[in-house]
Amino acid sequence: MTRVDVLGVHVSVTNLDETVETFARWIDGGERQLVCVSDMNSLLHASADDQLTKVFNTSGLTVPDGMPLVWAGRKAGFERMGRVAGPDLLERVMAEAADRGWTQYFYGGAEGVAEELRDTFRERHPALKVVGVHCPPYRPLTEAEDAAVVAELNSAKPDIIWVGLGAPKQERWMAEHRDRLDAAILIGVGAAFDFHTGRLDRAPLWMQRAGLEWSYRLYKEPKRLWRRYVLGIPRFLVGVLRNPPKPVS
Repeated sequence: MTRVDVLGVHVSVTNLDETVETFARWIDGGERQLVCVSDMNSLLHASADDQLTKVFNTSGLTVPDGMPLVWAGRKAGFERMGRVAGPDLLERVMAEAADRGWTQYFYGGAEGVAEELRDTFRERHPALKVVGVHCPPYRPLTEAEDAAVVAELNSAKPDIIWVGLGAPKQERWMAEHRDRLDAAILIGVGAAFDFHTGRLDRAPLWMQRAGLEWSYRLYKEPKRLWRRYVLGIPRFLVGVLRNPPKPVS
């Protein structure tokens, strides 16, 4: 798939519809892919870390979660590029999965969140097949614990493993485990678990479309997020002015 270079990170030129159809091809074809859902914050993390840059740039998809990345892609000439927000993608794939029989596993979140997410989506989509949930501790796992998690995930046989560990922890975890897990798709969706279980509120739709969702989140969680946005936005803007987005050759 075509990609655009944004601060050294190769973002996929895609939109929500194309991403879902790509998932369908991967599942039908028995592929094993990793998906990074990249907003401005995770892109800045990746651009400052060679190992993370490699994860994002060699993924099956690095989708643009955030209007700044969409605008960057369009600036490079890709008008069809559209936002693929983690919460929107999660909801859309659950609906498709209920129709197509894809199986899901939710990994991550605070205690009880994955179970609540499973119940929420089963209520919305009664035919949905969720084959497992797991909430790991915040501390690093021992080798034995990690091996047990891998065995549990593989025995459940999910088509898609949704990872909610937050960026960049989830991207590192997926990269470390991709070769050991049989699921067709590993995808990190950050706070999407909390949005769909009501622990976080999403900005009004007009703010999402205008690229102002960050301001709503900052208003809701100023102590946790001020550094991300007050420092991150100028850093991103200066970066793209100095190094304009361009197609990846």
